[in-house]
Amino acid sequence: MKTFKMIDVWGSAALIVYFLLAALIRQDETLIYGYFAVGAWQVISMLVHLYAGRFCQKGGARNTYHRAVVIVLCCVLAGLVFYPLLMIVLVILLFAAPVMAIYYTWLCYEEVYVKMKRPLAILK
Repeated sequence: MKTFKMIDVWGSAALIVYFLLAALIRQDETLIYGYFAVGAWQVISMLVHLYAGRFCQKGGARNTYHRAVVIVLCCVLAGLVFYPLLMIVLVILLFAAPVMAIYYTWLCYEEVYVKMKRPLAILK
């Protein structure tokens, strides 16, 4: 699991930086593609963590984040029935999604480089 988490952290960070730089250089719809690429990467990561049951304890940061994502997903699905709600949620996500992606990457980084350290490694 540690190898997966390290790939997850650095893969997510690389995707965020790549699409940010590509969007600034190209000045086209690359940023929108980045939303989907980073989002898909992180949703797959969330599903793997949920399946493995690692760091998903009740009251933990990852569990809280998973609940927030489920709430956003439910709002989007409700927006498919009530169209104005969908537009409101999508506009909010336009600004919230990058913050959520950076927070999730930081959360994964903290799990790998802080929580998974052995007690003797902390004494150095």
